[in-house]
Amino acid sequence: MSRILVVDDEEPIRRLVHAYLTDEGFEVEELADGQAAVERIGRSPAIDLIVMDVRMPKLNGVDALREIRRTSDTYVIMLTAATEETDRLIGLSVGADDYVTKPFSPREVVARVKAVLRRSRGSAPVERSVLEFDGLTIDVDRHTVERDGAPMELTALQFQLLLALAESPKRVFARHQLIERVWGQDFFGEERIVDVHIGNLRKALRDDPSDPTIIGTVRGVGYRFVAEPLDR
Repeated sequence: MSRILVVDDEEPIRRLVHAYLTDEGFEVEELADGQAAVERIGRSPAIDLIVMDVRMPKLNGVDALREIRRTSDTYVIMLTAATEETDRLIGLSVGADDYVTKPFSPREVVARVKAVLRRSRGSAPVERSVLEFDGLTIDVDRHTVERDGAPMELTALQFQLLLALAESPKRVFARHQLIERVWGQDFFGEERIVDVHIGNLRKALRDDPSDPTIIGTVRGVGYRFVAEPLDR
């Protein structure tokens, strides 16, 4: 049973989301502010996914997410006002996996939660447990990445995005194709989410977008994995 943490300063919203998620068989906890969420994850990270509002007292959702990402790659779905596009983009840039705009249907939240949780077991199988390229090693079983022998710190979503590209070197992926492979066919958001996460992935891998050695951009189309495979 997956455990979900719902973080929102508005009790009616918390209770509504709680009720719908519980009806779907999830175990749900509630908290009223971002600082409490950071402390909760710090004490015991046994949470599979966090649904967290952006606008909260004590510590807003973006800052709370930034703190959580220092120690945890738990999936996070942000709740944002429909007019606050900046909140959505900043949330994605610091590690949110998805977002839902207010006002929302609780069924949409449930659908997003299910779609995000499916990512961990939705990747296509690979023939080898370790993928090796010039300067880059991806251990599929251990979910680890090394660049020139140094470990790289990636979130779960960043790892899945990298793996989706690395499984098909040189193939050009359009944004919607990466969404289908990484986010799943149930994804509701905008395709530009891919650009934000590619940017985060490049930063994590120290891959210069102006002269990439790992992830290249094909203008007007999408992205491709450009690192050369090692012959073994």
